[in-house]
Amino acid sequence: MGRWPLGDREVTVKAGELYVIPRGVEHITRASQECQALLIEPRGIVNTGNSGRDLTAPNDEWV
Repeated sequence: MGRWPLGDREVTVKAGELYVIPRGVEHITRASQECQALLIEPRGIVNTGNSGRDLTAPNDEWV
């Protein structure tokens, strides 16, 4: 099970579910235990937003 704090609310996503975070909504992906998640973002979106930390992916890989 994963949780996404989205501004003033939180969304819980269970195994097999899909949730689309609206464009422009700040979010943080979390899980209560280790899990696998597929995150899909448009090309050109920086994975860490405006933070520019060491967690920022160095490429914009098309899969």
